[in-house]
Amino acid sequence: MARERSGRTAQHLVLVARLRHLREGAGLSVPQAAKLLGWHPSTLRRLEQAQTSLDVGQVSALLDRYGAGASETDDIMGRLNAANMPGWWHPWRDAMDPWLMDLMSVESAASIVRTWDPALVPLLLRTPAYAMAVDAALRPELDPAARRRRADLLVMRQRRLREQQARVWAVLPVTALRCRVGDGEVMREQLAALQEAAERRDVMVQLHAEDAPPHPLTGVPALSQYRVEIREIADHVVREGGLPGTAEVWDSGPPVQEYQAMLDVSCVMAMRPDRTREVLQDEYDRERG
Repeated sequence: MARERSGRTAQHLVLVARLRHLREGAGLSVPQAAKLLGWHPSTLRRLEQAQTSLDVGQVSALLDRYGAGASETDDIMGRLNAANMPGWWHPWRDAMDPWLMDLMSVESAASIVRTWDPALVPLLLRTPAYAMAVDAALRPELDPAARRRRADLLVMRQRRLREQQARVWAVLPVTALRCRVGDGEVMREQLAALQEAAERRDVMVQLHAEDAPPHPLTGVPALSQYRVEIREIADHVVREGGLPGTAEVWDSGPPVQEYQAMLDVSCVMAMRPDRTREVLQDEYDRERG
């Protein structure tokens, strides 16, 4: 049975990774395994990519064909119901761009999210009013109700990250704080929210001064890295900056490693947290005029 489009969950990703490892451990390629099972290769590929729900009969057949032990079989079969349950974000799919639905499984299990934005306050630290003002400017096709819905989803994402004790580590240039988004009230509220966030233990905010030398993220579009402390789920990197509502997502290979290194160096070159707090106060005072 095809999964209703709502994105994969972390539990689902873990189980399909375990099934893939069992296949590889049995020395079978996807076409070979599919032939032994009498399936079309695309059926197995979709299952291993978590694009369909985990059918009890299919999973049982896979475990048998791969020679899984009794304890592993019982463990995997016992986790199927939870893996097939929709994520908390299921009711919010109308407010999500397609790439975000699949990323939510990773965000829901992340222990740290590192984020960079060259021109704006990073998304996960935006206030609802600031987020709606950004959408009004960059996504004019969205009506006010859609912008409100997206802002409400953002609030829920922020709340969920706090509940799972994930850390948000943001780096941005000071000039991003001066980009006029909305009216003065929107800007003052956003700067005050950033000041409060910078005092929290689960948030790190770092700034690059106007006269700072170039760093590895100079000129790079908005970027986020998700670190998950679950062996079966790889770190993910998301880079926005193309057409509105689109993003490039990587979960392996050089892009993930290279962007992590760029974030590392950029953070080393950024202001110390105590200096960041001073600058945030200065920017708030400037906005108040």
